[in-house]
Amino acid sequence: MMTIDKVTLEILKNHCRAAAESMAYTLYRTAHSTFVKETEDFTTGLTTPQGETFATPVELGATWFVGLNYQTVISMIGSYDEGDICMTNDPYSGHVCTHSPDMHVWKPVFHEDEIVCFVVGHIHNTDVGGAVPASISRTLSEVHQEGIRIPPSKVVRAGVFNQELIDVMLTNVRMPEQNWGDLKAQIAAMNTGERRVHEMIGKFGIEIFKAGITELLDYAEAQARAIVASLPDGEYFFADYMDEDAPDGYPCRLALTLRIKCEEVELDFTGTDPQIESSINMPTGGQERHALLMVGLIYVLYSLDTSLFLNSGVCRVARSVLPKGTVVNPHFPAAVGLRTLSVQRLMGLIFGAFVQAAPARLPSCPASGGPIMNVNTIENRTGRRVVAAIGPITGGAGGNPFGDGSDGSGGNSGFLKNTPVEINEAEVPMKVLRYGLTPDSGGPGKYRGGLAIQMRFQAQAPNTRVTARNRDWTVFNAWGVLGGRPGGNSSFILNPDGNRERDLGNIDFLSIGPGEIIQVASGGAGGWGDPLERDPDLVVLDVARGFVSAESAEWDYGLVLANGTFDPTATQKRRAELAATRSKEERFFDFGPNRTAFEDLWNYRNYAALTELLMLTPVHWRFFVKHRIFEAVEALGEEARQDGSDVRTAHARILDEFPQLRIAMST
Repeated sequence: MMTIDKVTLEILKNHCRAAAESMAYTLYRTAHSTFVKETEDFTTGLTTPQGETFATPVELGATWFVGLNYQTVISMIGSYDEGDICMTNDPYSGHVCTHSPDMHVWKPVFHEDEIVCFVVGHIHNTDVGGAVPASISRTLSEVHQEGIRIPPSKVVRAGVFNQELIDVMLTNVRMPEQNWGDLKAQIAAMNTGERRVHEMIGKFGIEIFKAGITELLDYAEAQARAIVASLPDGEYFFADYMDEDAPDGYPCRLALTLRIKCEEVELDFTGTDPQIESSINMPTGGQERHALLMVGLIYVLYSLDTSLFLNSGVCRVARSVLPKGTVVNPHFPAAVGLRTLSVQRLMGLIFGAFVQAAPARLPSCPASGGPIMNVNTIENRTGRRVVAAIGPITGGAGGNPFGDGSDGSGGNSGFLKNTPVEINEAEVPMKVLRYGLTPDSGGPGKYRGGLAIQMRFQAQAPNTRVTARNRDWTVFNAWGVLGGRPGGNSSFILNPDGNRERDLGNIDFLSIGPGEIIQVASGGAGGWGDPLERDPDLVVLDVARGFVSAESAEWDYGLVLANGTFDPTATQKRRAELAATRSKEERFFDFGPNRTAFEDLWNYRNYAALTELLMLTPVHWRFFVKHRIFEAVEALGEEARQDGSDVRTAHARILDEFPQLRIAMST
């Protein structure tokens, strides 16, 4: 294959990215659902004939799937003709789709009867049927409850719609006209991409195009290797938690040992909890460079060098160790709809490992998303059923060595755009009472963590069903770094400020009546550096803007406010007093009091024993056994030991109590 000069490759690179951007713009301008046309939960891209993504947009859509490889689903279609378009939303057919609302499509691009590339993309459908509106809830336990699943199939054959397949899909969703409109927008995007590829071939010639797409992958790989080489070799362990592994369950642990050696990294997820009877499993299929695993890595590398060209070549520097039957490599038919939450926490896991290697270059923990709100209700004037996403309730980015984290939306959820209040009230029977930032939600630090978003809205019809997927951070917090404090907790309140107020905790689905009010807020991001070192003028500005309360200014930042500014002498004295009372122990991370208390018992040794025993247990028993061990150890209270012995004793008693488990283990 020919070698392309650097100037030509750079020009081709920009043309390929522009083609992907053009596809994204077509989709963005023609989509029907709010979640696509406003929130922009979609992707477009160009892949090699083997399925490696060599170009994606950077201005429109989701930034999660840069490393997506379509090879598995491409190979599941027997043959391709010009004009074919294929689709799938089945998480277990090829493991490209990651939960059933995501509809992936791909189209071969031919040149003289040869497939020279594929144009690809996905959208997040607001609903694909299933047990709950929006198809996602942590209460679901198997993928069959999460809506209709379509294996890799041709939705267009040689330019003609496969109407039977379309009819089956639309019969099984709550808002068929919305799904149909979004699918047509996807098809339009594929056709746009095909035209742009033919234009590039006409401009550069087929040989340069074919050689160029291979070299673009090699180019991104070389950049990624250079970035990894700038990090110190070593082994870095980090663990993080979701609040619960099932409704009212125990925390769900994700664990990572990051190994950096020369120009490569290994992500070893040994120690991660078993797959669970809830929908936060991640359907990776054991692929060591699965897109869900690579998102956090790509964000880290891009943060270290923003000139990095984003395509699948970046992922070649990494491999993953994914124990079977765990949250990161579940067995069918584990539910996976809420993988959005677990992947957000997985990104934080990867950030936490890498920041140990480069604390002066990387930020503290972002808020890592928040609930994505969906409403299923009736329009009073027309009787029309409405199922709509009313926006992501996200948090900001972590504080970093160079400044504050962005507020409201940032870090690994910055691509999720808000839905304007005017559009929500025009399209959904609801009244928005409050929409803004949550004071004191950003973790205090020399550089403050980004603030959280909050929304308060009122239902206008009976039996209004609200889905708040991704509810989390009500127990644990986004962690701070190098003296930075953790971000604030999230909240979910029914009928706030009244005698019917109810704290909903991590509930993610409920029905409310006309006049009832929901108030929801995400968690905030962690701070970076000692808050007593923060520029006093920045604290005064935060107080004036309502971002930080006067109480926090005094107790977290040591500021003595006076007449709209601060008293320098009193502030210096106050900061010295606070510094003297704080622990002298050097702590790299501040996880917040709830995680600290939890890990007083469930420390590394107890988890190591638990992991060892669960890996010897058949997959279908693991979740049950984990819960029984937690119950037994926590029942010991202050007498519980931290050396793993009580975990082993509890497991032995479970084996005695359940001979069925011994039988399962023997087979």
